[in-house]
Amino acid sequence: MRGEGEKVGIVVISYGSRAAAMIDALCRSEDYDVRLYVADKQRNPFNVAHAEKHVVIPDLDVGKICDFVDANKAGIDFGICGPEKPIIAGVRDLIERKTGVPMICPTKQYAIEGSKVAQRYLIEKCCPEANPGFNVFRCMDYKSVSAVKDAVWSFLDEIGNEVAVKPDKPTAGKGVGVWGDHFTSREQLFDHFRSIFESGSDVLIEEKVEGEESSFQAFCDGKRIAALPDTRDYKRAFDADLGPNTGGMGSYVDNKDWLPFVNKRDREGEEKLVQKLFNKLRGNGENDGLRGIPFYVAFMHTCEGAKILEINSRPGDPEIMNIMPVLKSDFVDVCFRMIEGTLSQVECAKKATVVTYAVPMDYGGYRVKYSGDRRVDLSGVYALKEEYGDNLRVYPGSMEVREDGNTYALDSRTVCTVGIGESIDEAREISLEGTRAIDGALWNRWDIAAAHYIERSIRKMKELRE
Repeated sequence: MRGEGEKVGIVVISYGSRAAAMIDALCRSEDYDVRLYVADKQRNPFNVAHAEKHVVIPDLDVGKICDFVDANKAGIDFGICGPEKPIIAGVRDLIERKTGVPMICPTKQYAIEGSKVAQRYLIEKCCPEANPGFNVFRCMDYKSVSAVKDAVWSFLDEIGNEVAVKPDKPTAGKGVGVWGDHFTSREQLFDHFRSIFESGSDVLIEEKVEGEESSFQAFCDGKRIAALPDTRDYKRAFDADLGPNTGGMGSYVDNKDWLPFVNKRDREGEEKLVQKLFNKLRGNGENDGLRGIPFYVAFMHTCEGAKILEINSRPGDPEIMNIMPVLKSDFVDVCFRMIEGTLSQVECAKKATVVTYAVPMDYGGYRVKYSGDRRVDLSGVYALKEEYGDNLRVYPGSMEVREDGNTYALDSRTVCTVGIGESIDEAREISLEGTRAIDGALWNRWDIAAAHYIERSIRKMKELRE
């Protein structure tokens, strides 16, 4: 019988707090003796402390990752990948072909975030009602800048000026331009368009949709999907939703599967749309290439129903950090079931969670330049964790432990605190108290999941429905 103290070797491909949250969930297994092999972007202190073997691969090159797996495959039962870059580059295909170690992430073919254009065409085939209006401008179709400008102007005449301009390939959020944020005139819009187009990339222009956003995630074994509770993240850098879009400054989950500003019917609508996408990609029967989290979907709830903003083939950051601490199902067992094709459902505790990120002084333009000490001391927040127990989680992200034994902030989101409570307010207070206990030159938003934001979202959805 599997479990009951069985030793299990797991390789984790890591970058940031997302992988730390998954490692934490794996280590909490009561049925398995977990041994971790971590291929990391840097010496993340959490991962170093939990790994039997830890290697730093700064560029997350799939060949180097595969070499690490191959050298340790005798002790590895399966692997899991958090960041998108290796998934898009085909890390699963390479590892499974060369080492035989099964990987939990989609194959290169189903790394759907690899092309925004392909996503739009897929949605158009499966559920066109969830697609914003869009047009694709391919480099090969235009012989001059004036020709493509005429085509862009013609499309804007049809759809209006309020659009988003996106490169086809992923650029970690950079390169995407939105009316009202990055440009306020057609000439500015076209300057942004041209900067992408002249780099050799096809360009997607799509209708800017208004509403309230939610993030949907689901595990998949290739036969079926098991949906996780919906999450709301905060992309803007500063309080009051000001400043540039970042990778996400925090997020929250309610104590049920849907968020406070939507209802059970909205949630069921999300699941139906994702099921249509899954059915299309799965084909007849099953499709093992979709194993993992092939559907991390950004929905916008509008007056015309839910629209799909984008689909990713990986766990969300910060959204997965809301889920992992309240996972009631043994995560190791969930992983085995995904590999075996026997996943039926994933159970989460009916708790609210709030994630707050603490970030470097120069992140998001908070300071133009910071040349001071980047040491970060987490001993205070870990002491606080002794008081809160499982209701406070601390996940280091873009930070590293160095030869002097100290931990240092790098250039992205440094560390997140996750508060868990019976209500969003309770979870929020725990998360913020954890953030206050971090010693270092970091800053954070103080209004993640604040009651006035949630009330505003509820009012907005009510107005849209009316």
